[in-house]
Amino acid sequence: MQQTLDLQTNVDLITVKPGQLSIATSNIAARPMSFMDEGQRLGYEPAVTRAVCDRMGLEPVWSPVPMQDFYTELSTGKYDVIWFNQVITQERRAWADFTRPYGRFDTAILVKEESPIEVKADLSGKRVGVLQGSTTHLLLEMFPPDIEVVSFSGQDQVLASMLEALYEGTIDAMVEDELLLMAAEAQDSGLRIAFQLPTQRPFGVGVLPGNRELLDGLNDSLNALIADGTLAKLWGQWIPFKAYPF
Repeated sequence: MQQTLDLQTNVDLITVKPGQLSIATSNIAARPMSFMDEGQRLGYEPAVTRAVCDRMGLEPVWSPVPMQDFYTELSTGKYDVIWFNQVITQERRAWADFTRPYGRFDTAILVKEESPIEVKADLSGKRVGVLQGSTTHLLLEMFPPDIEVVSFSGQDQVLASMLEALYEGTIDAMVEDELLLMAAEAQDSGLRIAFQLPTQRPFGVGVLPGNRELLDGLNDSLNALIADGTLAKLWGQWIPFKAYPF
C-alpha cells in the first residue's frame, strides 16, 4: 500500500492537475482505436489509457482538440499528453517526447467497390483524400507523383466527410490507418480496401517536453502491461483480427 501511496504523491507533482492525466484527444470515430458511444469513450486506446492510469493512480480526463492543433495546444501547458492515434515521427518529436509504442499499424487505401484501383500505380492521376493533421502525407511519396491530394480538416465528423466525398466521387480513394478503413469496409459493402502498405507505424503517447518523470512513469506502466499480458488481452479484445505486435 505504501508503494501505491508514494507513486500517487509523485504523480501529483508532475501532472497539470493533481491526481489527473489531462489528455488532448479527438472525438473522431476511429473504430476500433477510439470512439464515443452514448457518452462513453471506448476502443483500444481508451482501454490502454485506463489501464495505464490505474497503475499510476491517476484519473484520465479527455479533452477534444482539433487534430491540427494537438501540438500547439500541448505546448501551452494545459495538457499532460496527446493520446489519439499518434504515429511517432521525427517531426512530432520536435514538439513532444514520446513513450514507447503501444501498437504498430499498417496503412490502407479505401475505394468504392466498383473502383478499378487495385495497386499503387492505379492511383496515377487520381484524387486521394487524406486527413489533415495526420502523418499520411509522409507516405504520399510512395504513390505516383501525379496524384491530386485532397486534405480534409474538422473535428468529430471529418472521417464521415471523407467517406461521403468518396461516395460522391469528389475523391477516388482515401488513405489512412488500416484499422480505421477496415472498420469502414466492414460496415459498408459498397466500400473495399484496394491494397495495404505494410508500414507498421509505431503509435505512442506524446508527452509535454521536459516532463521526464511523467514520461518514465508512462513507459514503466506500458512495459508492465506488456510483461503481465494485459496489453495483449486488450489488443485481443479490440483488435482480434490483427496479430499482436509485441
